[in-house]
Parts: sequence; C-alpha cells; structure tokens
Amino acid sequence: MGVSTAHPEPGVAVVTVDYPPVNALPVHGWYALAEAVRAVGADPAVRCAVLAAAGRGFNAGVDIKELQRTPGHQALIGANRGCAEAFSAVYECAVPVVAAVQGFCLGGGIGLVGNADAVVASEDATFGLPELDRGALGAATHLARLVPQHLMRTLYYTARTVTAYELHRHGSVWRVVPRPELPEAALQLARDIAAKDGALLRMAKAALNGIDPVDVHRSYRYEQGFTFEASLGGIADRHRDAFVDRSARKERP
Repeated sequence: MGVSTAHPEPGVAVVTVDYPPVNALPVHGWYALAEAVRAVGADPAVRCAVLAAAGRGFNAGVDIKELQRTPGHQALIGANRGCAEAFSAVYECAVPVVAAVQGFCLGGGIGLVGNADAVVASEDATFGLPELDRGALGAATHLARLVPQHLMRTLYYTARTVTAYELHRHGSVWRVVPRPELPEAALQLARDIAAKDGALLRMAKAALNGIDPVDVHRSYRYEQGFTFEASLGGIADRHRDAFVDRSARKERP
C-alpha cells in the first residue's frame, strides 16, 4: 500500500498509487505521490513517466473520513497543500507524464489527470468532480483542461461524470482500451515518447508549460480558498458528515 515506482523498460518510469479500498488519499499520500513524481523527473535516465493506480479506480480524491475524524482544520489544510503539491509535481515534472486511468477518476484524480501531458483510459473509466456534494470547491482548473468551458461548468454544478469515450471525443483522452489492456496501452505511448531525445523532451515540456494560457498553480489555490471558506462557515462539515454517514451505512452488514 502507498506509492511505488518501477522502471519497466529503458527511459520509462511508472509511478503507481495504491491506497485501498478506493484510492482516496490521506494527507501523507498526496505528499508521497508528489515526492515520487518529482524524483522520477529528476532522474536523467527517465524520458517519460506513467502515472497509474492499483485497484478499483484511479483516484477518489481526498480521504474525507480523515478530515472528519481530525479535530480542527489541520487535516483540511494538509489535504489542500498536499493536493497542490501533487498536482504541481505532475505539471512540473521535467518529463512528459502519461496518466493511465481505470474506473473512477474523481476530485483530486481530476487534478492529477488534468495536469498530465497525455491520458490513456480504460473503457470503464469515468471522470468528474463531486466537490459540491462533498462541501468543497476545487479542480475546476484541471477539469477545464479536459473539457470545453460550458461543459466544465455544467459538470461542476451538477457533480455528474463523463466517460472516457466522451473525453476521447473532446480530444483529451488519447486512447480508450479494454481494462486489461490499459497498462500496455499506457506503456506504448510512454515508449513512443521516450524514443525521442531526452534533452529535447525536457525542453519541450518546459516550453509547453511556459506558453500555457492559464497559471494552474495560482488558479487552483484561488479555488481552494473557497473550500476553506466553506469549512469555516460550517457548510463543508454538513456535507462531509453526511458523506461519512452514508459510507458507514454501506459498510454495515
């Protein structure tokens, strides 16, 4: 359990997240992920990274149960900062990052995928931001990198999800494959990227980030300010308590 890194072939590193049962990351998990991605980017032998996950889904966001069982606001602050660190690590990784998405990709998962350079998904993959249902705000910055502006707003306000095929039609998902084929499909794209000159790839990543029309760091942190405001006003706790209660009822025999 946790975050691990493998080097399946020359020039390619795979960072895998594994936090059962649904990859809802605790505070330390976001920091561990950021550290692993930054380490991969700092390795001169790596020319492309794959961000993958084990288990049922790619990512279910933050561990809301951790937020609710921790007194005060320290867990919320930690989650806010940890998410920002992980998202930034993917965006700033010195080499291209391919996200390999299966199952659900929610909340913080959108932050990771939206900051990746390319996305490969399984046929059962779904993407969305249930933030309003969880008493939070955030990652619209990253969803807007996956879908057009009005669709982003509709998905955000309704907390609905879209499929991998829908994102493929919008051009934000490179390939959609049967779930068993996802690891190889992601590796194939990473292999094609890693076949290029490593120094030029790093220059290309820096150049593309440099001409990005949106400052993703500032934009996301601006959104997070409203999440904290909702928490201070008591709105967030009502929604998070309801979520934890529903989860507890589902877990009862």
